[in-house]
Amino acid sequence: MPRYALLVEYDGRPFSGWQRQVDQPSVQGAIEDALARLEPREHSVVAAGRTDTGVHGRGQVAHCDMDKDWDPFRLGEALNFHLKPAPVAIRSCRAVSDDWHARFSAVERRYLFRLLTRRAPETLEAGQVWRVSQTLDVDAMREGAAHLIGLHDFTTFRSVNCQAQSPVKTMTEIRIEEVDGLGGTEVHFHLRARSFLHNQVRSIVGSLEHVGSGTWDPIDMKHALEARDRAACGTVCPGVGLYLMGVGYPDDPFADFAGG
Repeated sequence: MPRYALLVEYDGRPFSGWQRQVDQPSVQGAIEDALARLEPREHSVVAAGRTDTGVHGRGQVAHCDMDKDWDPFRLGEALNFHLKPAPVAIRSCRAVSDDWHARFSAVERRYLFRLLTRRAPETLEAGQVWRVSQTLDVDAMREGAAHLIGLHDFTTFRSVNCQAQSPVKTMTEIRIEEVDGLGGTEVHFHLRARSFLHNQVRSIVGSLEHVGSGTWDPIDMKHALEARDRAACGTVCPGVGLYLMGVGYPDDPFADFAGG
């Protein structure tokens, strides 16, 4: 069966997350239903990561197996037609080898979290950012984040429902920048690792917000990490500000994708 890699973008707000649910809308379900319009049978789409309720995808990667030998461009176009009106788009589709796997072949995941700092409620950015009313000390958050870089036991920043076999992960990068957004000042958190635990990004960002607001000192991030106790975690921020931006592969099928 020919295998195809899909570069997927979606608005996470109307979905219960990536993973197909029996009685709830999901991104996986929307794509599998669209595939069934092209080849009437049950389909199974595998993603690089299972995003939670409300979490968005800019560069999610998935793969599917087809009966027919499709032209990748035409397969992507046909899927986009049948995905309407769901807020899901196949940005690119590429043919890959039978042993290429969206999840297990991946060597890196990249996330962005958008935090809007303003007192007025968000309107045009509703569902796209996490708003806090106070300004944040970006330098203090950078100092706190530095304690998390490298190989650590991230039990504190792991959901109690996480199914990963080990809480030990290597955090490659946490880059924090302040930007002028259309709705006001935003703080962007860029996180990069081979893989992440369930709720790890949201737990880290929520704890760093405590540092930025002055509730915690930067060293408290180190103390929380070393506690290896979920109770030591700060706020777990909502999923609406979180975006899966990209997935890295040794032989990336989308390496030459220009973003069209």
